[in-house]
Amino acid sequence: MRKRDGLWIAIAVLGLDRITKIASFSLPEAGLELIPGIVRMRLVRNEGIAFSLLSGKPWLLGCLSLAILLAAAWFLRNKRMSKPVTAGLMMMLGGAAGNMADRFFLGYVPDMIELLFVDFAVFNVADAFLTVGCVMVVICLLFGKEEAHGERRGTDD
Repeated sequence: MRKRDGLWIAIAVLGLDRITKIASFSLPEAGLELIPGIVRMRLVRNEGIAFSLLSGKPWLLGCLSLAILLAAAWFLRNKRMSKPVTAGLMMMLGGAAGNMADRFFLGYVPDMIELLFVDFAVFNVADAFLTVGCVMVVICLLFGKEEAHGERRGTDD
């Protein structure tokens, strides 16, 4: 998969993330139960990263998001990768871009997806795609044959 072919994935993730975050600002304080007993939308201001780690350091966390973006961009530019690895990196790019923008412009990340059937942190669309993308890349690197191992040859951009 050429990187420009997968760019739509990052753009779609970023767009979906922006839409859900904007919508979350108009949620009632108690939230909105979308599927009773399963999923509620409830706005939580997360000033840290996963499970509110490093709270109160938005610029540090914004820089961490920027580092993820740059690392993914480097891999996309310099390594040959399979379609699943490229797709996973694009999901990570879109998610990291969404959370980075929030950290720099809001000083926190709006989280709004609450799973009611399990005791788990409230998260957002960007977090979900970051996780799925990371899992895809790791699985491909562990069990794939040629993913992200060789230098890119030729110009397939």
